[in-house]
Amino acid sequence: MLNKLKIINDPVHGFIKISHEILYDVIEHPYFQRLRRISQTGLLSLVFPGAKHTRFHHALGAMHLMFTALETLKLKGISISKEEEKAALLAILLHDVGHGPFSHALENRLMDNWHHEKLSLLLMTKLNEEFSGELTLAIEMFKGQYSRKFFNQLISSQLDVDRLDYLKRDSFYTGVSEGNVNTQRIISMLNVSNDELVVDSKGIYSVENYLTARMFMYWQVYYHKTAALSEHLLVKILGRAKKLVSEGTSLDAPKYLKYFLENQHFEEENELNLKNFTMLDDMDVYQAIKSWTESDDFVLSYLCKAVIYRHFPKTMSSSQYFSEDFIQAKIQKTNQLFGIDNGNELVDQISRSLLPYDTEKQPIFLLDKSGKKIKLEDSENQILSSFINQVNTKYILSFPREVI
Repeated sequence: MLNKLKIINDPVHGFIKISHEILYDVIEHPYFQRLRRISQTGLLSLVFPGAKHTRFHHALGAMHLMFTALETLKLKGISISKEEEKAALLAILLHDVGHGPFSHALENRLMDNWHHEKLSLLLMTKLNEEFSGELTLAIEMFKGQYSRKFFNQLISSQLDVDRLDYLKRDSFYTGVSEGNVNTQRIISMLNVSNDELVVDSKGIYSVENYLTARMFMYWQVYYHKTAALSEHLLVKILGRAKKLVSEGTSLDAPKYLKYFLENQHFEEENELNLKNFTMLDDMDVYQAIKSWTESDDFVLSYLCKAVIYRHFPKTMSSSQYFSEDFIQAKIQKTNQLFGIDNGNELVDQISRSLLPYDTEKQPIFLLDKSGKKIKLEDSENQILSSFINQVNTKYILSFPREVI
């Protein structure tokens, strides 16, 4: 009989236990194995060459941190049944199973308004049918419908195991040390009060360090101007390709990507949509972009060459919105330089906004020794929390490098 209680060696967390047989079965399923071919950070490796890790890595890491968190809570006297443990591990393992190629970059471009969480839920429902209802409780937790709220908060909140893993993992693979949070210290400070997730008050500085590390990772890595530009280029390429196909242009593309280029509406949840989506990965998109560098459409060809040859457009960044006159001047110069009349397709203003700590939605609570809950930003011991609750926005203007 096959031993399904395996141990996986992970470069970030060390040894990861597969503690329930159903976890092994789900990991082996084609839906989950597809995540090996989905980049965790889009085209970030064009900026940070080491960032080649995948959603597969991340899902296993998040599962490991969930297991660690549950063990910590049990030691603090929180009653957690085997069924609850199994369900929580399944829910976090599958939380990203609905991600499409290059993760967030193409989320709404392939299937209009189909957020990855909606697709994850659909795929979890399909798996639940295949595994005779073993994921029912996991789906309840994922949707936030389970009576014990802290399970959903461990999956999705401002202090969840998803974020703890991707910060530490992305920091490791990019080499940006500012994101290297002490996950073990934070997890050791987690607690539960009235079935809601809280942090022991003595862990306040570890939480503040985590919030600021996340802020620095966003500005230094995820919202790095070239990273933001590369993600924007992917969206532009797929958008341009879909437009050309809708106008009757024939574009060479792998079978599963071609399906999404040729179909414009995905309101209905049908088997064919899901089947084609679960066969789609980064390789299909890369293959198409490589092919489209030779497209007769100047804009599509230009954008694809920018990605394949890493010949990116020039960028300017500012904390202020670029004026319409300034943008129009760049468009006119682009038209003159290339002898085209749609230079606006090659000039873009991109914005990135970040709220480091949202005090209104899903606030973080501290638990003092008397059992009283205090909002993180209201603690007399907080140093940073009251200063990182404002939205910051950065604007990036991109235009052809040949334009002076």
